[in-house]
Amino acid sequence: MSNLHIRHLHLVDFRTYSSVDIDLPAGPIALAGANGMGKTNIIEAIGYLSTLSSHRVASDAPLVRQGAAAARIAAEVVRDDRALTVEIDIVPGSSNKARINNAPTQRAREILGIVRTVMFAPEDLSIVKGDPSDRRRMLDDLIVQRNPRMAGVRADYDRVLRQRNALLKSAQGARRANAEAVDATLAVWDEQLIEHGTQIMMARNAAIDALAPLAATDYARIAPASAELGMRYVTTIGDDPITDDASTSSRLAEAIGNRRKDELDRGVTLVGPHRDELQLTIGDLAVKGYASHGESWSVALALRLGTYDLLDAEQSTPILILDDVFAELDSARRRHLAQRVASAPQVFITAAVAQDVPTQVAATWFDVSRSDDDADHSGTGSVTQRG
Repeated sequence: MSNLHIRHLHLVDFRTYSSVDIDLPAGPIALAGANGMGKTNIIEAIGYLSTLSSHRVASDAPLVRQGAAAARIAAEVVRDDRALTVEIDIVPGSSNKARINNAPTQRAREILGIVRTVMFAPEDLSIVKGDPSDRRRMLDDLIVQRNPRMAGVRADYDRVLRQRNALLKSAQGARRANAEAVDATLAVWDEQLIEHGTQIMMARNAAIDALAPLAATDYARIAPASAELGMRYVTTIGDDPITDDASTSSRLAEAIGNRRKDELDRGVTLVGPHRDELQLTIGDLAVKGYASHGESWSVALALRLGTYDLLDAEQSTPILILDDVFAELDSARRRHLAQRVASAPQVFITAAVAQDVPTQVAATWFDVSRSDDDADHSGTGSVTQRG
């Protein structure tokens, strides 16, 4: 497998940074600074190049610096001995614009796959303790990292789902008078929902099959006294395993047909991958609701390290990002994570104080600060490598 790292990062009007350029080495990198100085903004920008989304906010608008119309993230990426540049302009309310080696792409998602990251952050507890949507997002980020084409499939599915929901909502009052027209239009959206939904469900199921043993192994190392970590894909098309495209499509079509009256009554789509769940268990018990705080952290860490192992085995070794997590872990989990960090081709670590980073992590340190001398006193960030 090839090694991947970012050699240079350039930000313009991204979060607190009016403009910043950072030369970055391979190996562990520690970004140090008090809370609110902009450490997480740096790794958020790197993560955005990998997923075209933020791990902190649902929309792009907060990523653009106050008073600016757009933000830019640009990186020089090195894979083994080959380098290329990737850029994206984030334009809230409009389509984002991307470039590869200064050549514009047709769609921003064409840059997916150039930068691959695995991020572990305090927000990851929501994967364990939060709503099913948090677990679906983790899965969908993984299937896009494994196959960037799935970003287009997800976008198509979301578009069809919005249109179908709008039709179901409007049909609530009109169906008796226009039953045939409603049913005919729904049939068109059903076909597209089944086509895109089947691809997502197959990709998720394959990702779970590949991730489960790796995450279980990592969990056993982190929490050796605990029962085994288990993962299972729970769908809206029944309990039978997902096997192939044809049977999945057939089962999805049947489930949609069976719920037609309920959907028309409620005005919303009730069947499809947007309603599926990743079930996590420790032994025979569900992690959500039963796991202790320490067990929940262990599961979240195991999922991320398992993802790192999976992408490392299948493709290039991803960039590892640890956003203020060492301070949240007990000594045993800190030691385990520090051991894993030591061998990563490139890892970014944010920390409020140097003591939060274990001494066995031989990192290159950068100090992150913020000045308030600009006209609107919103502050602008700066990043300086320690001598």
